[in-house]
Amino acid sequence: MGRSECYSEAIIMMVRTLIISVILSALLMPSCRCNRGGESPEVQIGKGVWQVELAADATSRQRGLSGREKLPSGKGMLFIFPRSDVQTFWMLNCTFPIDIAFISDDMKVVSMYTMEVEPDPHHPERVYSSKYPVRFALEVSAGELKRAGVKVGDKVIFRNIRF
Repeated sequence: MGRSECYSEAIIMMVRTLIISVILSALLMPSCRCNRGGESPEVQIGKGVWQVELAADATSRQRGLSGREKLPSGKGMLFIFPRSDVQTFWMLNCTFPIDIAFISDDMKVVSMYTMEVEPDPHHPERVYSSKYPVRFALEVSAGELKRAGVKVGDKVIFRNIRF
């Protein structure tokens, strides 16, 4: 066997090992979008329970609920930030009002608002601040937080959410 054949076999083995490693990493890597048993991620605050989509990377957090026509009752979006910090939200390209609850590292609601539709959704004027450092924000349809009796200081429970 010549030297070039040995190099070719070595390269083939390295490529195979790399491909297997990538596949195994993708299958075994924990992600906040994955959960055991195929159960939907949920957030509970007080009497309210919402099945949520997760916005855990910069792109999904920036997009948020923009461009959607509505958000069904009992559904929401949970924004997960890499670290606790004061967060601000606006209603860019949103055509329906949204409730937002800002959630601290210790899993308590620290502030909440009903975010109204902007006169010009392409150029929002109002900004909604958490006022305090938070790691999470929950967006649901307007009125749902009030109907569930949610208030500042309430304990928040996550189900089927890893981060």
